[in-house]
Formats: sequence, C-alpha cells, structure tokens
Amino acid sequence: MKRPKLAGVFLFVGCLLAYLMFVKRHYTATKPEAYRRPPQPGSDRLGDDRPASAAAGRSFQYGIMFDAGSTGTRIHIFKFQMENKGAPKLAHETFRAIKPGLSAYADDPEQCTAGIMELLEVAKSSVPPSIWTSTPVVLKATAGLRLLPGEKATHLLDQVRALFLESPFLSGDDSVSIMDGTDEGISAWITVNFLTGDLHSADSPTVGMLDLGGGSTQITFSPQDEKTIQTSPIDFIRSFQVFNSTHTVYTHSYLGLGLMSARLAVLGGVDASPLGGSTELVSPCLAPEYSGTWEHADVVYTVKGQKAGETAYEACLTKVEKVLYRKVTKASEAADTDFYAFSYYYDRAVDLGVIEEKEGGTIKVSDYITAAKRVCSGLSVSPPQSPFLCLDLVYISVLLQELGFPPHKQFKLARTINQVETSWALGATFHYIESLKRH
Repeated sequence: MKRPKLAGVFLFVGCLLAYLMFVKRHYTATKPEAYRRPPQPGSDRLGDDRPASAAAGRSFQYGIMFDAGSTGTRIHIFKFQMENKGAPKLAHETFRAIKPGLSAYADDPEQCTAGIMELLEVAKSSVPPSIWTSTPVVLKATAGLRLLPGEKATHLLDQVRALFLESPFLSGDDSVSIMDGTDEGISAWITVNFLTGDLHSADSPTVGMLDLGGGSTQITFSPQDEKTIQTSPIDFIRSFQVFNSTHTVYTHSYLGLGLMSARLAVLGGVDASPLGGSTELVSPCLAPEYSGTWEHADVVYTVKGQKAGETAYEACLTKVEKVLYRKVTKASEAADTDFYAFSYYYDRAVDLGVIEEKEGGTIKVSDYITAAKRVCSGLSVSPPQSPFLCLDLVYISVLLQELGFPPHKQFKLARTINQVETSWALGATFHYIESLKRH
C-alpha cells in the first residue's frame, strides 16, 4: 500500500507546481502598465523642445523673424532641429501677416504698436515659454522703410526696438534694422540652397538666385572660377560663414531697377514725388488709345498710350535699353550656373501661362523675349491682361541679357521648395543665429 500513497504524493506535488507556473505566467502577461519601467522622457518625441542636449541627441532651437515690407509686416517663427554637425533641419514654420506696412505709420510711429504686439503674441503661442529668453527676435525692414526720410524711419525702428525689449524674447542692439539689399540677396541665396540641400555638404554645387522685386533686383551665386572673383567689382564679392563653412559669393542689389521703379522710369517718370501729387505719363509701351491710372509710392499717375513710328515692341525696347544703359554689370559664369528666379520673374511667367501658379516650372530668356514681341504686337485698349504686360516683359528680357544670360539660358521658377517659402527670411534667421554663436 506504500506505492500508491507515494504516487499520490508525487501527483499532488506535480499539480501544485503546474498551478504555480500557470499563475506566474498569467500575472506576468497581465502585469499592470504602472509596474513596468517607464520609457525615458523625450526619448522619441519629435516635439521635445528642450534647447540644450536632449535624449537621443535631439535638440531644438527657435528663431523669430519679422519681415517689414512695403505692403505689410510678416512674422516667420522657425523651429529647427539642431544637429551636432552640419546644417540643422527645419522642423516647423509658423507664418502670419498683417497690413499695412510699417511705413504707413511714418507720421505717427506709436500707431504701429498694436500690429507688432499682435505678431509677438503669435510668437509667444508658438515658442515654449521655457525657452523664450533664449529665442532671438529680429525685424528687418526692406523697401518701404528704405524709401522713407531717415528720421522717420529711425523713429519707427526705435518704437519696434522698445517693444522687442519689453517682450520675453532675446533682443539686442542689432535686432531691429533696415536690411541692406545685398544682405537680402545673400539671405535668399542661403534659403534656396538650404532647401535644395546644397548647404548640407561642402562638396555640393550650389544654385544661383535671381530676385526681381518692386524697388530693387538682386543676383547672387557662388563663382567657381577664381578669375570671376578677381575681375568683379570689389563690392560684388562677399564672404560669410554659415553652418561651419565659409562661402564666397558674387552678389549685388540694383536699387531702382526693381520692376515697379523701372516701370516708372520707362514711362518717363522720376522717383521723387511730383508737385501736386499726380502727373501724366505717356509711353509707346502702352496701347495707343489706352488711358488709365497707376499708383506708385503713394502717387497716382495718369498713364496714356502713344502711337510710335515703329512697332510697339521696337519703340518700347528703345525706351527700356535707355533706362538700363550702363547700369548693370554682366556677371561672369552666370550663364554656366543653375539659377532659381523669384518674385516678378515668377509672376510674369504665370501671366503668360508658361507655368502653373502653384506648381512653378522652368522658363528660358528667349521665352520672355518671344512673349514680349507677341504681347506688344497685340496691344489693344482692352487687353485681357495688365496694360503694362508689354513693358514688363520687354524690361525683364533686356535685364536678364544685361546681367549676362544668353537667350537659351533656362531658369527654375518656384514659390516654395519642399513646401517651404523661398523668401529671404529663413536665410536671414540662420545668418543671425550663426552670428550669435560667434559672439
């Protein structure tokens, strides 16, 4: 009888062990989340905004750039993912715009306060409070303030500077300024080459930048031939450092050769406001029977067409060539460099139907020339497009050739690259952050 009792004991022990193993497995499988080891905070959150070192080597920095243009003030709030080496990555951009431009408050600077404060509130809601004091805020004014008398512009900038100093953001003596045209060109060049990825590697060939604004036009590219650097006017060559690399560029801003200023000159007007606040301009670049009004720099002009003894294209071409005579320097190497073209170069290509407004595309100098001849030859009192299209196209085609681009030269036209605006604001923000590091 001992054997059955012994077998029963073994059976009981075996069942007990099996039960205990089952309970252990079940408990482990259903163990509450609170008892598990929590993940390291921020280890894989893209939105981790700590400005210093973060888990997984990820850190972020913000930059606030105010673009004070002639028609409005725009704020760009950039969030950068910083890298240990090389260029940072743009993680996010917040954009807001208000009207009118700062220059509208030239006679009463304090009136600009509400608009600037509104945009600063946008910045405060976009940047984590913990890093407000280390986030630089900058305002750069362009054409609108350049055209104001010096004292009026100074009072406006002083008002903005005081508002920035009262804000929680990082603001210094150089945070508010009128932007030099050359700096505008360089900043746009940085933006384009950052967005195309060409600044991420020292060996990547960069692209050139052409911008045609209302009051000025810029050209910027990186020359590859030492002869270009040696033979160009000394103030056309600039060197600067960004992302731990030094870049040397050929750059120049032609003040007064933007499309609107040039349009006034071709029509026979002058930059200074005429007595009485209005004047009459007559030009063969307009349809012979055309009569209308055009406002430029707060002056309303009466503009009329004029029948010339030669074709409208030839007559307009003569006027444009006279305006540009010996005012533009041909850029060596420009014909052999890839270029992006912006602003009115883009807008007029859209008007012609050469590119889709949202998509962009490419255009050749010869396309502008051919279109100018076609539009000018078909001038009528009620054109389907702007009455100034003939003049604008002739001007663009002549300007590009004066800059050194042959008719077969092709440009890329884009408003955005990788869904980011191609304005100078991004490049200027990079440039400013780099200068803070050096100082």
